[in-house]
Amino acid sequence: MDSFDELRLNPSVRKGILSAGYHRPFPIQALAIGPLIDGKDLIGQAKAGSGKTLAFGIPLVQAVEGAVPRVQGLVLAPTRELAVQITLELQKIAAFTGIRIVTIYGGQSMGVQLDALRRGAHIVVGTPGRTIDHIRRGTLRLDSVRFVVLDEADVMLDMGFIDDVDYILGTTPKGRQTALFSATMPRSIIQLSQRYMADAVRVMVDEGEPSAETLEQFYARVERDQKLALLLDILSKENRKSAVVFCRTRHGTIRLAKELERRFHSVVSLHGDLTQNQRDHSMGLFRAGRADVLVATDVASRGLDIRQVDCVINYDVPEDPTVYFHRVGRTARAGDVGTSYTFVSRDESPDFARIAALAKVPIKPLREEDAAAPKPSLSSRGFRPWRHGRGERHRGNPRHFRRYR
Repeated sequence: MDSFDELRLNPSVRKGILSAGYHRPFPIQALAIGPLIDGKDLIGQAKAGSGKTLAFGIPLVQAVEGAVPRVQGLVLAPTRELAVQITLELQKIAAFTGIRIVTIYGGQSMGVQLDALRRGAHIVVGTPGRTIDHIRRGTLRLDSVRFVVLDEADVMLDMGFIDDVDYILGTTPKGRQTALFSATMPRSIIQLSQRYMADAVRVMVDEGEPSAETLEQFYARVERDQKLALLLDILSKENRKSAVVFCRTRHGTIRLAKELERRFHSVVSLHGDLTQNQRDHSMGLFRAGRADVLVATDVASRGLDIRQVDCVINYDVPEDPTVYFHRVGRTARAGDVGTSYTFVSRDESPDFARIAALAKVPIKPLREEDAAAPKPSLSSRGFRPWRHGRGERHRGNPRHFRRYR
């Protein structure tokens, strides 16, 4: 499919798509939209930033009848940030349909959500916990739901929402249509789909790792007390619009943001200690370009679609290798290009070795001394090599070495 015009869309839906600036579908959209419009259940696997929201959003909006004043569509998302982001995308598609979309999530005033639900909603986008709160209060009825979407399903299961998802789906009609989207497909996801989906179409677009064509990845071996100096050097030399810097802990995030602010960088932070209003404010500044550096814990590594990010810096190496790929997936999204840098201290070397062993795209040394440094052993902390195979080591680009001598 080369154009959204090839789809059997209502004129008002097509107008919303064009008004939002969408013309050519991405692969996951080209593969998923048709079966979903035909009413089939679907399991979609694609990396972050591949266009999954539009892949389910267009069929969802198309399926809803604006003249019927009931909740007909439900989207479940693991985080409040993702729920808000999905709502914004759906509102673009539905701009000329008269369809009302309400977001419900923890951290926002219950009164605000109650008022929105009383005014009427055709589609509800929510996090599992707050959705259950409304169901039990009697303020959200799902007996007229025709279309359910589980977005970032693997994250919802990782966060312990499986029982909540079971409860919510149990309150929806058995004949509903269900779409499940996930970056990975562990056994638990397959089991979930078997319980709630019938003859689901399976759509797979890569396995979640950025490609060499869109994302260039570098690592630097540096002692912890030298990380700040290297970060400042990269931020000053990179020709970038904005950057996300990841830390392991909220205390490290707060401390680093303050250090960057002292050096006149426009910085916001995102971590678990912030209230929802503070998180919304930080993300609003960053998305609007009023802050060009976001320092974050892994609360921001999944589900946030921040299109202008062209640089991701792993100030701390994540212990879980899969988190690395989620982090660097914040850049090079939806066909854009980007760069990532990972700072590897001596004690983080085994964690980085596990990441490098899983990477299908080479993570290249940033400087000559990084290429010359001894490679850590996967077994230095008792780790066993992962069965996925080892990634190829790359000697790096000499021209890039000269930038960071």
